[in-house]
Amino acid sequence: MQIRGKGFAKSERPRVTIGDVGAPVIIGSDSYVIARVPEGASDGELVIASGSAASESWACDIGVLIADSLHPVASPAVDSFGNIFTTFSGSRGQKVPVAVYRLDLNYNLKPFINDMMNATGVALDAHGMLYISSRYDGMVYQVTPSGNMSVFVEGMGVATGICFDEEQNLYVGDRSGTIFKISPNRQIFVFATIEPSIAAYHLAFGPEQYLYVTGPTTSSFDCVYRVSHAGEVEVFYRGLGRPQGIAFDEDGRLYVAASISGRKGVVRIGQDRHAELFLSGPGVVGLAFTPSRSMIVATTNALYRVDTGIKGRPLF
Repeated sequence: MQIRGKGFAKSERPRVTIGDVGAPVIIGSDSYVIARVPEGASDGELVIASGSAASESWACDIGVLIADSLHPVASPAVDSFGNIFTTFSGSRGQKVPVAVYRLDLNYNLKPFINDMMNATGVALDAHGMLYISSRYDGMVYQVTPSGNMSVFVEGMGVATGICFDEEQNLYVGDRSGTIFKISPNRQIFVFATIEPSIAAYHLAFGPEQYLYVTGPTTSSFDCVYRVSHAGEVEVFYRGLGRPQGIAFDEDGRLYVAASISGRKGVVRIGQDRHAELFLSGPGVVGLAFTPSRSMIVATTNALYRVDTGIKGRPLF
């Protein structure tokens, strides 16, 4: 953890505790401290002390590792019961033993889909069916709760982010510059065109059923797009570094896996377009809310649970 302030080392090297556990200090100065989060810490009051003096306590919530040895490239999907679906995407063209995993309510990690190349985006429809995009073959696959997989639609280019609207239309981001809209009877429309991404598009529906899109480019000052019902594209917010997975809470606030002002983690943006770093952490690629008001945070190789107490926006 990076801690900034003043008066940290007036008499001796600062000491940091989280709850009753000491956090080893890696760098300590009068105005800047880096402390390693101790194993097993999840939350508590953070205090910096030096000699007989101590700071006021600061409520500190820490993400808990729930699954590792993964390779997500986008946000996980969480069903209405709290089961979590995430991927081992692999490098382009890489055949992996398990493409999609399922975590149950006890965070037991089990293989869900095996025979698939480069599983990329995941989304659930109103009936609990899982949809998975593949950036390898441009297809979107439909999977039943029992794990039976079939092709739902093909020809989606470099298919990455996917999501549903309230009318059960599926939206697919082709990172070369197109957002496709697929009706429930599988008719395909070009919904919008935006700037190509070097990695992926990430999609989510927000207030008033506007579609929000991120797609990192070579710029360090990327934006979040907002797309109207008619497919008109506008910049909702500009100023993020490598924005990726996105999700909304019930109050219409947008959460983006990105960096802001050089600080990495999850950025929260209100409808007034004010942005702030909500959660700190490196390598965050996606996030999703659970029915228990936790946030599931995906990094490049693991999933974490953060007990935020925030309810996600209902998808349907």
